[in-house]
Amino acid sequence: MDFSKKTVLITGAAGNLGAAVAELLSARGAHLVLLDLRREGLEQRYGQTADRHMLLPVNLLESADVLAAVLAAQERFGRVDVLCNLAGGFRMGPAVHATQDHDWDFLMDINVRTLLNMVRAVVPGMLAAGGGSIVNVGAQSALRGAAQMGAYCASKGAVIRLTESMAAELREQNIRVNCVLPSIIDTPENRAAMPEADPARWVSPQDLAQAIAFLASDAARAVHGVALPVSGLS
Repeated sequence: MDFSKKTVLITGAAGNLGAAVAELLSARGAHLVLLDLRREGLEQRYGQTADRHMLLPVNLLESADVLAAVLAAQERFGRVDVLCNLAGGFRMGPAVHATQDHDWDFLMDINVRTLLNMVRAVVPGMLAAGGGSIVNVGAQSALRGAAQMGAYCASKGAVIRLTESMAAELREQNIRVNCVLPSIIDTPENRAAMPEADPARWVSPQDLAQAIAFLASDAARAVHGVALPVSGLS
């Protein structure tokens, strides 16, 4: 998994998973384009822009801002070889029949519309360059509905179906599209929210980053449209 001649764009880069993926791919030699909502969060994680790193605060729900960020990355590094769509969110809710529009819109926006805005901006450049790799983040809970999680399961289910559709559309153009399906990720936020749970059974950000790096790498050149469960010990 050598990324020494590749530019990798990571959304949600200030988060726990984003930091784990960035650390791993930086160690493998990648140029990193790190996107998150606020510059303060990015600088807290990564400090000032390093030689191989580009920090870009972007609202992923604003398509024009997303396109401007991608164009800035292309201007600096020439191309985007890998897109890691890590931005997303989770929210429990009421029963499906009681779900309000704002809860539905929040989860569809943060988990689906952010992905759509990114691929609209990145894929044309990959097509022009002759190839690339995209890794999305679904969820194991998207494989089956669960009580009080209808909107979340639907949004992450959409990520899986979009991944499969894009893989079918783009594989002949040498663009691979896959996704990972984590269980609960072991983060400080999840530990605080579930103090009675056993985090040893969750998946660590570092282990999930390894799976993402594999799917992003040339080692997975024969893998298209996969939804890969990454579940730790659970």
